[in-house]
Amino acid sequence: QVQLVESGGGLVQAGGSLRLSCAASGRTFSNYVMGWFRQAPGKEREFVAAISRSGQSTPYVNSVKGRFTISRDNAKNTVYLQMNSLKPEDTAVYYCTADQNSWYKPEYWGLGTQVTVSS
Repeated sequence: QVQLVESGGGLVQAGGSLRLSCAASGRTFSNYVMGWFRQAPGKEREFVAAISRSGQSTPYVNSVKGRFTISRDNAKNTVYLQMNSLKPEDTAVYYCTADQNSWYKPEYWGLGTQVTVSS
């Protein structure tokens, strides 16, 4: 089992920045592909970003490319999502994910952290 705990969400004005963190425990962190998904009110959950075990591969959904950056610190068992130039449409609950192989269908999910961007 892998336990994931997100932090760093909150309320920010449009154009502002937030950094989400996700602390992982339970298994060897470096063995897992880590990712972030989000779910806005009334919408389906969507993939945001992922990072490979080594950190060399980082796919993003088109809507956040150039604004969001995913990174990981394997020594701290933590993955981050730096979010810049935030827009109201980024408002959602953000979930941290982990899987040994897949970034698009992860096995483990955190409980989520709310991000609200005001216009």
